[in-house]
Amino acid sequence: PGFTWDAMLKYTRQELELLTDQDMFLFVERGIRGGLSQVCSKRRAHANNKYMSKYDSTKPDVYLMYNDINNQYGWSMSQYLPYGGFEWVDSNIDITTIPDDADEGYILEVDLEYPQHLHDAHTDLPFCALHINPKTMKPPTEAAEISKLMATLNNKEKYVIHYRALKQALAHGLILSKVHRVLKFKQSPWLKSYIDLNTELRKKAKNEFEKNLFKLMNNAVFGKTMENVRKRVNIKLLSQWKGRYGAESYIAKPEFKSCAIFNENLVAVELNKLEVYLNKPIYVGQAILDLAKTTIYSFHYDYMMDRFGDNCTVLYTDTDSLIYEIREQDPYMAIKSDCFKYYDTSDYDPNNPYGIPLVNKKVLGMMKDENNGQIMTDYVGLRSKLYTTKVLSTKDDLIKLQQKLEAEEYDEDEIATIIKNYGLTKKAKGIKKSVVETKITFDDYVECLETFKRKTTSQNLIR
Repeated sequence: PGFTWDAMLKYTRQELELLTDQDMFLFVERGIRGGLSQVCSKRRAHANNKYMSKYDSTKPDVYLMYNDINNQYGWSMSQYLPYGGFEWVDSNIDITTIPDDADEGYILEVDLEYPQHLHDAHTDLPFCALHINPKTMKPPTEAAEISKLMATLNNKEKYVIHYRALKQALAHGLILSKVHRVLKFKQSPWLKSYIDLNTELRKKAKNEFEKNLFKLMNNAVFGKTMENVRKRVNIKLLSQWKGRYGAESYIAKPEFKSCAIFNENLVAVELNKLEVYLNKPIYVGQAILDLAKTTIYSFHYDYMMDRFGDNCTVLYTDTDSLIYEIREQDPYMAIKSDCFKYYDTSDYDPNNPYGIPLVNKKVLGMMKDENNGQIMTDYVGLRSKLYTTKVLSTKDDLIKLQQKLEAEEYDEDEIATIIKNYGLTKKAKGIKKSVVETKITFDDYVECLETFKRKTTSQNLIR
């Protein structure tokens, strides 16, 4: 992260003003919200369409689609971003008239009303997510006392938001009832050249290492803009007890917090920080996060809802991806007709049965079919970061896969595991990938959902 941050500053020659007003820093900090991840209104879905061998024509057509945005944060970092000129301005401002590429932008603290007539239409993906402690909900839940980012249909009070995200919410029916404060800043697409450079280098990459490297070179820049210096810790590793720099003197300090003894010659002492140096341009990270969310909302409301209407339901969303259930309309024909404007189809088979052309390779902000035309047959969503999907596979596919693995000299157990998981995507945050692949099955997700049965497994970790 440090390397790509320095490389970015050298390449762009952009000077970033640091916030010296404590109120401004805390104001911007309140507007920082990560990507939304949640199971939506439906936890189980099964496809039934003409592309499946077990298609039942007597039942309604159902398609499942797993869509993902190409380098969502890369697109966001290519937009107009703040770099300086921060000042409080009058709250009497009409942000709907301010273009996205204006020389000056705004972060606002507002009250928003979510009209009742929008609730049904917006129930899958409400605007303006915010952090909520489950214990404060009505009725209170038994969840841990940790605030979660939730998208609700409730009214919002003193909600800090980037002006472009606010414009989008207002355009889709939310009502601005009050503006509390407005922070003005200067903006330009100063980061775009660096993002484009890494994107082009990634297109030319000849192996997975290079692809991941240039992707990380972009994403790590975002991470540095969001670095929370409050979470840094002050730990001293000490090898002696006595003396000015011995463990005894540090333990006697008023800022002493805890210690851990490894052996008779080594102890770690953690000290509370007496001061925090807030020297990160977090306003860039706040803008990137809010702008990134506009891509998901724009795709869902301006394209999917417009194209499919009530026949379209969001099953799951995770930051830059959406899993859909689409009824009575063929989404592949929609991709075929609209791919030049909305989709990256470059990873589809050139001879795909839908006749979809291969376009928009790695174009930032384009939506991509994660399954690349393979038919998704099942979805089970238990909670955020805990879901599974199944893709249609034929006997010929499995035979070819087995032959390929045998040729590459995989052992029998490895081949059995890979074939068992072929066509399956299983997500379980906090669980090792090897454990998910070998000890958790698709049926475990289904059983947990339908019978509330707990699935327990063990894993070995080094932490």
